[in-house]
Amino acid sequence: MQSKNTYGYSKEDFSRFKKFAWLTLLSFGFMYLFFYNGRQNINLVLPLMKEAFQSDLGTLGVVSSALFWCYAFGQLVSGRLGSYFGYKKLMVFGVISSAILNIAISFQQNLWVIAVLWGLNGFCQAMVWSNGLGVINNWWPKDKRGFASGLTTAFSGVAQAVTYLTVNLCLVLNPEWTWRAGFRLPMVPMLVVLVAFLLFFAEKPERKGLAPFKEEGSQETETDSAMEEELAKKGFFYPYKLLFSEPRVLLFCLISAIAGIGRYGLLTWIPTYFTEELGLTLKDDMFTYIVLPLGQACAMFVFPFLTDKVFKGKREPMLVLASVVAFCGLMLFPLFKSQWPATVMLFVVGVFSMVTGVIWAIAGDMGGRALSATVIGILDWAVYMGAAIQASAFGFVQEKFGWSAIFVTIGCLYIILLVLALVARKVKCKKI
Repeated sequence: MQSKNTYGYSKEDFSRFKKFAWLTLLSFGFMYLFFYNGRQNINLVLPLMKEAFQSDLGTLGVVSSALFWCYAFGQLVSGRLGSYFGYKKLMVFGVISSAILNIAISFQQNLWVIAVLWGLNGFCQAMVWSNGLGVINNWWPKDKRGFASGLTTAFSGVAQAVTYLTVNLCLVLNPEWTWRAGFRLPMVPMLVVLVAFLLFFAEKPERKGLAPFKEEGSQETETDSAMEEELAKKGFFYPYKLLFSEPRVLLFCLISAIAGIGRYGLLTWIPTYFTEELGLTLKDDMFTYIVLPLGQACAMFVFPFLTDKVFKGKREPMLVLASVVAFCGLMLFPLFKSQWPATVMLFVVGVFSMVTGVIWAIAGDMGGRALSATVIGILDWAVYMGAAIQASAFGFVQEKFGWSAIFVTIGCLYIILLVLALVARKVKCKKI
């Protein structure tokens, strides 16, 4: 965190503040690097589950969507629950519970029992993201928030690649377990890194003997303080009443839902698409399979730079640019029927379809320190509502209309996202 502004700290305290800000961000990032082992793993074993249960893609899509539905509604309340029970405690409970549920799933024989457990897993997984980013906003001021939220989201992008590699390794080491291997050993690193998280993650500067940082403009700091005092006087549901009355928040709920359909529509179905359409396998063509999450991870290094440096903190222009490129890439992608051209185009689509890193920075801007966890929870709820819809519907869409219909649908939704981003530029929050 290089800055001439010391955010109200003495030189010595600012040095300590930077140290703990980085430790908090990195401990959360590295924990999240393996957290997707308990969420994205199902995408990679869907072809094996299809064979083992003699099921169709539509039914498996409904099973997969159980996590997204429960995750979505879990996100809606997790930020507020974190403020009541403690952000760190709730996050640790979520990680441990998710690991236990994944292992329990690996022993099941019935798809609908798996769907119930997978839904519970989604609720537990929801306890981590919004609380983590809300804490990050306690440590990273507004002029650094694009970088911090982008880097954090980059960890989640790389986490998808880590999951692909981890699950593949488990399938190779334990072929006799078939699909069940993806729900067992990947939980080990997820729990191991939790130890480092416990040691280095701090909820706010006060926990380290520091005062809260002050923004460059005193008005924003005063607004945050006033909002925190107001929230202390109100009930649990007051922030929802306040936020859902803001047109800008509602606009970004729609944008977030489309982002969820785009991101998870590709992550859910690309492995099966490669297997069925191009004849590739996860074991023999690993790079092709991980190029999508790698592209999404790269987006989180590119987008924060563009929003903070090129667009001077204006987030919506990045959404517009990403939407245009994602649309073009998705229209072209189904036309490539050989491995390497499809791989290159998928990387491009991965980069520009991953707009959630921009959305988290906007959430932090809208909510400030007082409401950022709740705003992030609301927008992540919208993301996973979109993810749940695609998981429930796209399996049936593919069976009825073919693979191209999925990519064309996602591409057209990005054009709608573009229009919504242009409208959002003109809408400001009035009450927060």
